Amino acid sequence: MTKRAEFLRANKGRRFHATAFSMLAFRRPEPDASAAARFGFTVTKKIGGAVERNRIRRRLREAIRVAPDLASQHGYDYVLVARREALAAPFSSLMHDLDRALRGIHDGRPRPAKRAVRGAPEQREPAEGEPRPQTAREDRAPRS
Repeated sequence: MTKRAEFLRANKGRRFHATAFSMLAFRRPEPDASAAARFGFTVTKKIGGAVERNRIRRRLREAIRVAPDLASQHGYDYVLVARREALAAPFSSLMHDLDRALRGIHDGRPRPAKRAVRGAPEQREPAEGEPRPQTAREDRAPRS
């Protein structure tokens, strides 16, 4: 995977969180559904310098390459969002987490509904006779 749109599309799919990375997965549309699974890697700058980020990316890529029997499925895009723990984690642990993540994504359980945005108040109409809550702007004293 190389295009930004492919990474953003994977963000709308299923997720699995492991110690060293989070995995996102999205089933491609029908014409591409029979193609082999594709993997993309995201390692943000807050994790470290270029040398550390590249080392993490190489470790994750190698774990995918040498894993004996991955549970990946044809027609899926997978994105691994690395964490700093991927740098020091034992390689066998990375491979185990990778296998667990793929099995967790394809276990058949329905995906839970998205939660409300943090900090956003619930929008509901007040019951009859109940006072309307004031917004933060209405609470301020008027400017003189």
